[in-house]
Amino acid sequence: MSRVGKMPIKLADKVKAVVANGQVAFEGPKGKLAVKIPHGDITLAVKDGVLTVSRPSESRQHRALHGLTRAIMANAAHGVAVGWEKDLAIRGVGYRAEVKGKQIHFSLGYSHPVVFDLPEGVTAEVGKTPRTEDTLPTVDLKLKSVNRELVGLTAVKIRALRPPEPYKGKGIKLHTEVVRRKEGKTGTA
Repeated sequence: MSRVGKMPIKLADKVKAVVANGQVAFEGPKGKLAVKIPHGDITLAVKDGVLTVSRPSESRQHRALHGLTRAIMANAAHGVAVGWEKDLAIRGVGYRAEVKGKQIHFSLGYSHPVVFDLPEGVTAEVGKTPRTEDTLPTVDLKLKSVNRELVGLTAVKIRALRPPEPYKGKGIKLHTEVVRRKEGKTGTA
């Protein structure tokens, strides 16, 4: 039995889940989310605020999909109840971000401004970290969504606009990411 797959998913007080037509529709205080069941043989049942996932056989494919399906459903239930967030740090002199409606306007040291369109269901907030003498100015960007996969994918796409470089640490990085720094040229012969 899959250790992840056999754990029941306890739904929060205000979260509802309905299983129908090969998908599970979640509804909670943060929004609505419909998640497709990855494989037709995996069965889901909702009873007394608990979602359970079961598989028909002990085949290798069913065992793999059992834990995967349970993890996807648990992430969706958490998303509509609490929401998911990803924090990014934009470091560099003159590097800025500004949210305008469903777009983020970046100034990342290029000769032109970079405009990033936020996908449907993702919101962004911009904050500023005070600068100390030994650090570069940092702008904090917080992405929020009910869909964990979507907020993570959006964060990776934003990071790809200007990945962090190893010498000064300038660029966009995830807050949990550690950039390995390199030592520059010493200039002595």
